[in-house]
Amino acid sequence: MTAASLADALTRSDILFTRDQLDIEIARMGREIDDALAGERPVFLTVMHGALVFAGHLALAIRTDLEFDYVHATRYRGETSGSDLHWLRRPEVPLQGRTVLLVDDILDEGHTLKAVRDACLEMGAARVLLVVLCTKLHGRRAHGIEADFNGVDLPDRYVFGYGMDYHEQARNLPAIYALKD
Repeated sequence: MTAASLADALTRSDILFTRDQLDIEIARMGREIDDALAGERPVFLTVMHGALVFAGHLALAIRTDLEFDYVHATRYRGETSGSDLHWLRRPEVPLQGRTVLLVDDILDEGHTLKAVRDACLEMGAARVLLVVLCTKLHGRRAHGIEADFNGVDLPDRYVFGYGMDYHEQARNLPAIYALKD
């Protein structure tokens, strides 16, 4: 895609949430996470690439001390449908007996996020709390996957911005956009 195609996409999109609105929700999530951790020092595990923008802002909203790491995994490997989880980077921080905050940009169908969560548990995590900026509202979610902490709910439309891409562009837009139906 070219920059022109992104410009075209923006003219065909609605802003669902502005940076100011997202800042309010992220601050709320930080407070809720602090309350839930009750003094624990969790592993803050960011799912790359999409969660990068959100994770940075969320980390600053959490008062609890965090140990940082990241993962990069895919089920697609250049295909349009998923298969087994393929690790591009596994966590390096030992997860044994730890609480993990698994931080991602969006919970859509959730197959990859569920596979990463399950892998963290197999690595010995005591518990994995799923933290997402947004959850897409539809009936296609993988069985047994829900966010423990969610920023905002989204309609079932193609969304981008604030970490989510439009054909590998627009991750750094300071708002969440949705293409018009």
